[in-house]
Amino acid sequence: MAEAWDAVRVIKNVARAVERARERSVPIIWVQHENDELLRDSAKWQLVPELVPAEGETRIDKRFESSFEETKLEDELARLGASHIVLVGAETNWCIRATAYGALDRGYDLTLIKDAHTANSIPLENGSRIEVASIIDELNIAMTWLRYPGRTNGIATTEEVDFSVPGGAR
Repeated sequence: MAEAWDAVRVIKNVARAVERARERSVPIIWVQHENDELLRDSAKWQLVPELVPAEGETRIDKRFESSFEETKLEDELARLGASHIVLVGAETNWCIRATAYGALDRGYDLTLIKDAHTANSIPLENGSRIEVASIIDELNIAMTWLRYPGRTNGIATTEEVDFSVPGGAR
C-alpha cells in the first residue's frame, strides 16, 4: 500500500467497509499475499496500521493472485455458509481481479466495493503506461456488466454496499 495509487483514501474506505461489516456481524476474512518480492514478516508485507483484524476474524495467507488457489478460503466460506463475497483491497489488476473471477467461477455472488481497491500504474515496454485509474475503472465496469448463470455480481461504494444483497447496493 505504500506505493499504491490514492492509498490514504482507499485504506480509509477499506477500514470503513470493515467497520460497517462488523456493525452488521458480517464475517470478515483477511487475505494476505506473499511471494518472493513480498516476503512474509518483512516490513512491506505487514498490514497497514489502519487495517487490523479483530480477535476471531479469519486470516488466510496466499502465494497466488487468486485468494482461492491453494488456500483454505473455500473451506472457510463453506464453514460460514457463505454464498456472497464482498471484495476490497489491492492490487486491483492482479489479486482483486483474480479473486473476483475466481469467486464467480466457483459459483459465489460478488460485490466489488468500487472505491475500496487500488493498484499501481503499469509501465509498458514501448514507454507508455496503463494508468491505475483506468485499471480500476475497467474492473469496476467489468463487474457491473459481466454475467454468469445463476450468479449475481455488481459494484457499490463503501457507504452504499448492502452486505446482504448480492452484487450491489441498498
